[in-house]
Amino acid sequence: MTDAASRITETNKTNDVVLYMKGTKSMPQCGFSSRVAGVLNYMGVDFADVNVLADEEIRQGIKDFSDWPTIPQLYVKGEFVGGCDIITEMTLSGELDTLFDENGVTYDKDAADKIREANG
Repeated sequence: MTDAASRITETNKTNDVVLYMKGTKSMPQCGFSSRVAGVLNYMGVDFADVNVLADEEIRQGIKDFSDWPTIPQLYVKGEFVGGCDIITEMTLSGELDTLFDENGVTYDKDAADKIREANG
């Protein structure tokens, strides 16, 4: 296992929810990262943010790790969930709520409902 893969595995193991993104949860550096971080922040999810722009090894390593070519990437309980489009669809369909419920991830259900109402 490469050093990047080891670091990614350890980060995913020690955090229930991890978002590999461009920028940080408080200052995203691209629209797609901003959308996913915004959803998680709005829903009150406690998540670790990993800024791939600050670490070239992780930036390429996360793509190899997941076999997914784009950033952001969301992991829940060590499992790759998807990128921006998938997270958006899951949020609007309620699948993200179900995933969080099944994995014991705390989030604001009312906020999730408000996102769906606003986009319905």
